[in-house]
Amino acid sequence: MDTEAQSTERDRSPHPAGPEDTSGTPGPEGRSRSALAGRLVGWLPGGRITAALFLVLLLLPALSTFVAQPFQIPSGSMEPALRAGDRVLVLKLAYRFGAEPQRGDVVVFDGTEYFGDADYIKRVVGVGGDRVVCCDKDGRIRVNGRTVDESGFLFPGESASTVPFDVAVPEDRLFVLGDHRGSSSDSRDHLGSPGGGMIPVSRVIGRADWIVQPFGRATRLHRPDAYARVPAAAQMPAARANAAHQGEGTHG
Repeated sequence: MDTEAQSTERDRSPHPAGPEDTSGTPGPEGRSRSALAGRLVGWLPGGRITAALFLVLLLLPALSTFVAQPFQIPSGSMEPALRAGDRVLVLKLAYRFGAEPQRGDVVVFDGTEYFGDADYIKRVVGVGGDRVVCCDKDGRIRVNGRTVDESGFLFPGESASTVPFDVAVPEDRLFVLGDHRGSSSDSRDHLGSPGGGMIPVSRVIGRADWIVQPFGRATRLHRPDAYARVPAAAQMPAARANAAHQGEGTHG
């Protein structure tokens, strides 16, 4: 909660005569507080280490609410990058302060009214204004007319999609797919649902940045380079016009 401090005028009266204490030695009140803190730390088993751990435990709820939160992967829809049972650390601050999800990001979002009453984890394939088409003659996805090579993260042996689609992504929405396309319920399966399978950016909880468990698989999740050459949506006026038309009548 924001509070506003009111300024007060300093006492302009002359200071009492006598030497000024500049030694920095704490007064009786400060010594009492230090002694009390020392006794509390000494009382705890493990001393300072236990006190530090206790402080971390007190801060964890706030960190989980506003900064980062672990999520467990429920299925194999994001294999091979993420396996069922993995725990990922989701950075909630990733899209605050004006930042937006980018193509290739792995995001966790609230799928209520769009996918189902649960949180989901998928990869962003299209952002607002994009036109996403599958598949080209080589069986690959095209975004804004540019073929995307998904071989670096797509499940081995799978095609980009067995379901053809040609969609324009409305502004402030995301078109998301699982990396294991044969085992993923994603935007392709909800094209006829409210919202057309597109997830509002406002429903994104955060970006999955790290695998933290199991420890043997702990690693940073990087945005792949596959989308680096996709032209900006601003260069696709037809896609933007279709996106605006598709966005009419959607919920949320």
